[in-house]
Amino acid sequence: MFYRKNLPGWERAVRVIGGGAMIVYGLTMAGYLMAGAGVFVIATGFFGFCPMCAMVGRRLPSS
Repeated sequence: MFYRKNLPGWERAVRVIGGGAMIVYGLTMAGYLMAGAGVFVIATGFFGFCPMCAMVGRRLPSS
């Protein structure tokens, strides 16, 4: 199943960087739940699709 991207390029980059930071912080101090959330954030950055953004109707402007 293919999904339409609903994240702009700059936000995808921020999500990948932030997700990496969440994983590092989770594995060193906070715990595995934080690291698991970081994996989810990185996945949304790579795929360009966020299920929570889609639930509220967020879409990229048409080109």
